[in-house]
Amino acid sequence: MSAPSSPNASHTNRLAKASSPYLLQHQHNPVDWQEWGPEALAQAKREGKPILLSVGYAACHWCHVMAHESFEDQATAEVMNALFVNIKVDREERPDIDQIYMNALHHLGEQGGWPLTMFLTPNGEPVWGGTYFPKESRFGRPAFKDVLREVSRLFKEEPGKIEQNRAALLARLAARARPQGKVTFGIAEMDNAARQVGNMFDSVSGGLRGAPKFPQGPLLEMLWRAGLRTGDVRFFETVEHSLERMCEGGIYDHLGGGFSRYSVDEKWLVPHFEKMLYDNAQLLELLALAFARGGVHAALFKTRAEETVGWLAREMTTPDGAFCASLDADSEGEEGKFYVWSKNDIIEMIGPEAADYFARFYDVSDEGNFEGHNILNRLNSPPRTEKDEAQLKALREHLLTAREGRVRPGLDDKVLADWNGLMIAALVNAGVLLDYPAWIAMAARAFDFIAKEMTRGDRLGHSWRAGQLLFPGLASDFAAMIRAALVLNEATGERRYLDQALRWQNALDAHYADTDRAAYFLTADDAEALLLRPHSTSDDASPNHNAVAAGNLIRLAALSGNLGRREQADRLIEGVLAAAGDNLFGHISLINALDLRLRAAEVVITGPHAQTLAQAALKLPFLERIVLRAADASALPAAHPAQAKLQAAGGADAAFVCVGETCSLPVTQAADIASAVAAMRQ
Repeated sequence: MSAPSSPNASHTNRLAKASSPYLLQHQHNPVDWQEWGPEALAQAKREGKPILLSVGYAACHWCHVMAHESFEDQATAEVMNALFVNIKVDREERPDIDQIYMNALHHLGEQGGWPLTMFLTPNGEPVWGGTYFPKESRFGRPAFKDVLREVSRLFKEEPGKIEQNRAALLARLAARARPQGKVTFGIAEMDNAARQVGNMFDSVSGGLRGAPKFPQGPLLEMLWRAGLRTGDVRFFETVEHSLERMCEGGIYDHLGGGFSRYSVDEKWLVPHFEKMLYDNAQLLELLALAFARGGVHAALFKTRAEETVGWLAREMTTPDGAFCASLDADSEGEEGKFYVWSKNDIIEMIGPEAADYFARFYDVSDEGNFEGHNILNRLNSPPRTEKDEAQLKALREHLLTAREGRVRPGLDDKVLADWNGLMIAALVNAGVLLDYPAWIAMAARAFDFIAKEMTRGDRLGHSWRAGQLLFPGLASDFAAMIRAALVLNEATGERRYLDQALRWQNALDAHYADTDRAAYFLTADDAEALLLRPHSTSDDASPNHNAVAAGNLIRLAALSGNLGRREQADRLIEGVLAAAGDNLFGHISLINALDLRLRAAEVVITGPHAQTLAQAALKLPFLERIVLRAADASALPAAHPAQAKLQAAGGADAAFVCVGETCSLPVTQAADIASAVAAMRQ
């Protein structure tokens, strides 16, 4: 864990007792930081001071900049300590708090981002805020100390203005929680939305047009689903082009594997160098889908998937087998220093002749392609033969070994249940399509750690580090881990995963349900009381928990035989779509869940030696298939359309493909399953 250097390392504030790596980075600040909790809020009320809330995360570059400029500065800290109760929050550990106050900032007309800097009443109500404030005024931004003094003055001398802002913000936040009218959305609307999204993509560099460029996993999945649904190859080509540009760009770590958070330019060249677990999980699934389809870039997609899993195993896996949250962008106080190269660096490592050869393929020059340095990329690389690929692989391995001698970026080694759930599912889905059983075993080990160490009874915690569990968990934890359990159940046929998914689903229903909208709050009914219960339904950098839960319910209906779960999914989808109003493009993951609801092919496998049939069914795109193993007809609900067909099969090995309320004749050859699915869909 890297921490911003402190001018007074002997000073320790109350964050020294925290478990979050991000909070521990600030334990030696002269600011009297404390964690969010009843003690901090009680102090604010007792002293009549406003609260300064600072929200960030360990891999956040501008969080480090503001920490170095202001929070490590004695003079700034003295102003903060005199005028405010200062609270630090790790947004990855407490996304509920982040969501509430980021929404408040948006209602103030600000774009948002991190660090999030909010000023609150002693009761925790938002009044005003921003993101990064410089130590000294520049570029039209006021100096942070001037902001502190002015906000404090308003609290003391003009409380009417504070009250006006407070009341308006609370009214807007409350209005967002009120359901709107019913919205009708079906196949035609999904196709139209996909065409609109496709038209927003950059035909040259891939991804959404403009900069910065984010991977946008849910959008790419939406387009892939549209290709499966319509047969229009342009949807696949749009996704594959975007993936190919990312895989060859500087956003990808060509030595160590793994994708950075985003690219600051429109060509995917210059990354914001932090690496997040959730981004790599979503991209791993997309790479696996694109590989399985074939095409000119299939080998590249397979290689990038292999390298990314290699990075995950080497750098992001805890001794217990779970996955760490993120890698920092900074090392030695400089963003990207660990990853960039000078031409001379490479010459020193591999010699001048090999360096010139390597430079031709990886855009390396004396002048550099980024602030005098070189970001390795193959965006404009010349064609490569098999011999070239073998030579370049050996040179990359040599440079990776050399890079390991550098000062590493900080590793945020907390284990987040929701992000782990995303990666567990991705490893299983990719492992099935790329024929890597070891990836499925890797996923199962992480799953078992969370099911054992991060679960109390039937309920999940959110964050684990150094033996400390943040409990209770969030709805996002349940949604992601239920999905992980269902993916493992389909891939392995082991009943224990389905049983665990059912227990967690019951707990999610019991403690997070919003009965007005048939959806889920982010926080539990018995969690620490906040200003309000966060209830965002729109996607963030990862799919919204309501969308993930909707997909889970659809699969649970098939796998458990409880068709009431399908009705529950329908109510959830309808309720969230109604609340979404005109913001459908903020709910792409929910549209993806609706696609599963309307088009899922349920493949029922039966017979004592049907493993070959099951493996063939699992090779279908995981976005639109559900694989159910049934020993006999009694394993299916009485109303299941395959019930009579299983009875007629008499225990013989067979697969039945069911779409809607209709099932195929028995399929007895594994090679015929894909065509049977296509025929049933027609």
